[in-house]
Amino acid sequence: MRRLILLRHAKSDWSEPGKADLGRPLNPRGREAAVLIGEYMVKHHLVPDRAVVSTAERTRETFSLLSRAFKPPLKAVFDARLYEAPPDLLLDVIKETRPAIHTLLVIGHNPGLHQLATLLIGTGDVELRQRIREKLPTGALVAIDFVTDDWGEIRPGSGRLDRFVTPRSLVDAADTA
Repeated sequence: MRRLILLRHAKSDWSEPGKADLGRPLNPRGREAAVLIGEYMVKHHLVPDRAVVSTAERTRETFSLLSRAFKPPLKAVFDARLYEAPPDLLLDVIKETRPAIHTLLVIGHNPGLHQLATLLIGTGDVELRQRIREKLPTGALVAIDFVTDDWGEIRPGSGRLDRFVTPRSLVDAADTA
């Protein structure tokens, strides 16, 4: 069994005109969301064995903030190929994962991450699958399970959606509790 956790970076800051896209940081709402997602991951035992993170500032900052919830803190591999990567390249990076890794966290960008999620998920909650097809918002987490011992065997439609959460859904759930 393998679990892939896809995480779109949290909300970024567009307030600095002319700032290079690669260098955009998170905005205050994004920073709060990254912390919230990290806490959710720990509470629900979504502990990755490895994290692969785009080299963009907003993905690095998302990882830094969410990883503080883990004890010990998670370590990451920063991979420039994830920045603006199409789904086939993202899948190639995932397939490079060593067999000893059972749970992999990938933090990246749309549209590639969104396309990858819809490409890989073949089964799971129908309503959640439809929500993912419609939109993968900033800070969204998608956990996909695969019945395989080898990351290289992952194919389109072979994953089962385990969960889909967004920072907003976590805030809404806390408000109703």
